[in-house]
Amino acid sequence: MTEPANDLKYAVTHEWAKLEADNIISVGITDFAQSELGDIVYIQLPDVGKHLDMEQQCATIESVKAASDLFSPVAGEVVAINDALEDEPELVNEAAFETWLFKLKIKNASDLDALLDATAYDEAIS
Repeated sequence: MTEPANDLKYAVTHEWAKLEADNIISVGITDFAQSELGDIVYIQLPDVGKHLDMEQQCATIESVKAASDLFSPVAGEVVAINDALEDEPELVNEAAFETWLFKLKIKNASDLDALLDATAYDEAIS
């Protein structure tokens, strides 16, 4: 399992967030989450334009083992989804920390301060 990346922030529900330019964040799931799920076969992503509240259920990942809800790590508007995952959801299994699911435009980058850093996330899953 890959160690949590230091340039990301983490939700206790196993989503990661990476701040990009112009208060856009990329959101994905952690390597721990994908390894617990097993082989991912389908991902239902939120609609572009949808406003999400922090910790709001916004997507679903289905694997050969189970279906799991995903939650928005911060509040914001969905500005993009990773269309490649429609045909290749297994990309998340192959590179969880490099494969973003959707992007959010957030109003306040300081909202990320409520999330865990890599060390705190690693302790939470240990």
